[in-house]
Amino acid sequence: MPELFSRTRNVQKRSADEEKQKTAHLSVLSNITLVLMKLSVGFAVGSLAIISEAIHSGIDLLAAVIAYISVKKASEPPDEIHEFGHGKFEDMSGFFEALLIFAAAVLIMYEAIMKLIHGSPTLLNEDLFGLFGIGILVMGISAVINFYVSSRLMKVAKETESIALESDAWHLRTDVYTSAGIMAGLVLIKLTGILILDQLFAFGVAVIIMHAAYELTVRSFGTLTDRKLSDEEENRIKEILCDHATDFANFHDLRTRRSGADRFIDLHLVVAKDTTVEEAHDLSDHLESDILLAFPRTSITIHIEPCKGTCWECTSLCRKGNSPAK
Repeated sequence: MPELFSRTRNVQKRSADEEKQKTAHLSVLSNITLVLMKLSVGFAVGSLAIISEAIHSGIDLLAAVIAYISVKKASEPPDEIHEFGHGKFEDMSGFFEALLIFAAAVLIMYEAIMKLIHGSPTLLNEDLFGLFGIGILVMGISAVINFYVSSRLMKVAKETESIALESDAWHLRTDVYTSAGIMAGLVLIKLTGILILDQLFAFGVAVIIMHAAYELTVRSFGTLTDRKLSDEEENRIKEILCDHATDFANFHDLRTRRSGADRFIDLHLVVAKDTTVEEAHDLSDHLESDILLAFPRTSITIHIEPCKGTCWECTSLCRKGNSPAK
């Protein structure tokens, strides 16, 4: 049975890896398009704001390239140097992209504060109407493209549990917020002529971006440092083991971690002294199969130990619905 699960898991993994690479490639292409569009329009009308947005999209392009390289590398099978696979490349990408998002938010806040402190024109003069109209159009197109691509990235990221794609999705989603915010600010400025609205909108957008960056940084850093699986996932593993409490005496030293989209679980399983090697092996296979049903991309190691004579006390923990101690 585990062999069947292993083959099925490998097929699912290849399919998921291919989907991740295709989606990451889409992000690269969309960002190249936006950079070229914003640069050409920015230089054509002489708008520093649009050129700055082109630079921002250039940072997004860098993040998209990093995400593409990381998911491609993470899809490679284990080798002599990386015997547990290459999943950490995704986590490294997610961490780096989260830092880029955080840096972008800090820069936006800094620019907004500096303009508020040092002042800027409070009213829009007539010469800027044409440029603002073009800016509104460019920001609108950028927001639509980035919303579509970021939604696609987020969908695949959730399906494949890819933090690299999720970070890239948030990177583009921040562009949706900034583009939409700038566009809304430009519309209000054009209606009211009050330029200070631009800084206020920018500051608000930066706060939203910073919150997303914080969550991504914590998650990716936790995986890089081999933080255990969530309490919810560990409790589910314990529930699966306890479903077979009558077949063994106890389990302990449950350890879990993640590497990219892959999970790693190892534990000690205590069985009756008269259990044969074949019976213990079959029980381990059965437990692995049940765990793989709940967590398909998982490597499981079970260490078998003989019971020391007081096993009934241990199995009663599961029967009472309590989680055995680690």
